[in-house]
Amino acid sequence: MPQPHTSPLPGNDKTLKDCLSREELRTLSQTTNWQGALMLGGDLLLLGLAFALAIAWPNPLSFVVAILIIGGRQLALAIVLHDCAHKALFRTPWLNEFAGRWIGGAAVDVPLQLYRDYHLNHHRHAGTDKDPDQGLVKAYPVTRESLRRKFIRDLTGQTGFKEMVMAWRCPDWRAKTPFLVFQAVLLAALTLAGAPWAYALWWVARIFVYPVIMRLRNIGEHGAATDRYDLDARLNTHTTLANALERLLVAPNNVNFHLEHHMFAAVPPYNLPRLHRLLSQRGYYEGYRCISRSYPHMLTKAVQSPA
Repeated sequence: MPQPHTSPLPGNDKTLKDCLSREELRTLSQTTNWQGALMLGGDLLLLGLAFALAIAWPNPLSFVVAILIIGGRQLALAIVLHDCAHKALFRTPWLNEFAGRWIGGAAVDVPLQLYRDYHLNHHRHAGTDKDPDQGLVKAYPVTRESLRRKFIRDLTGQTGFKEMVMAWRCPDWRAKTPFLVFQAVLLAALTLAGAPWAYALWWVARIFVYPVIMRLRNIGEHGAATDRYDLDARLNTHTTLANALERLLVAPNNVNFHLEHHMFAAVPPYNLPRLHRLLSQRGYYEGYRCISRSYPHMLTKAVQSPA
């Protein structure tokens, strides 16, 4: 099994202490209820607008646009689960527990505590063979043909359908309660709007779009990293800068700033862009291939070179 190392790969010798003061980190780590509510409210608003678009103008184009946005918001709610698992979205503890369980986790059918236990192990063992997420990206970089096949499986629903079968093979009905409540509320809201048929859009997005976005997320976080078995986060983790369209569709809630999140998991998602700017301006990333300028650029790092 690969073992963690700290080999002197090309980079620079600046440390986080050289680039960030304790006072700055303390400020960046402050969570607020209003910013957490604004982020979560924005996710739910965009989700509602996507359904409204399809209901108000039912045609193939509006359906495609709505499904793409819904898929992006499904990831956004998964990130709400992620941030609440870190207790880093809201300042008030019970708000993190409520939103993580009944909104974020409920939307993607993942129990909050189960995810928290798993994900904190990922942070604890990043850069080692004990990282439970290594299996998601251990094959990267892959050939261009392999990457194409992976995305074809996602886009044709093969990945999504397999995930649904696995999720319901031996269901724990108590653990499924938040998911079932979320689905009931969604269907009731669409029925009250006179369009229960729009409920199908959620599942089209979940089966055909969400797996694609999740694959992009996994590749962008660690698949494109330089060395996943090095303890330096600049080598085992990766950040992808995203434009407005990418933030809408595949990089919600600042999930793309994953390197910064790994260095300081207590920093809430709404402060990650500022943390990234400070470290960039102070040269912390110089000499490292840990930042991509876009998602297409990031994917080039996940593909084997012809040589």
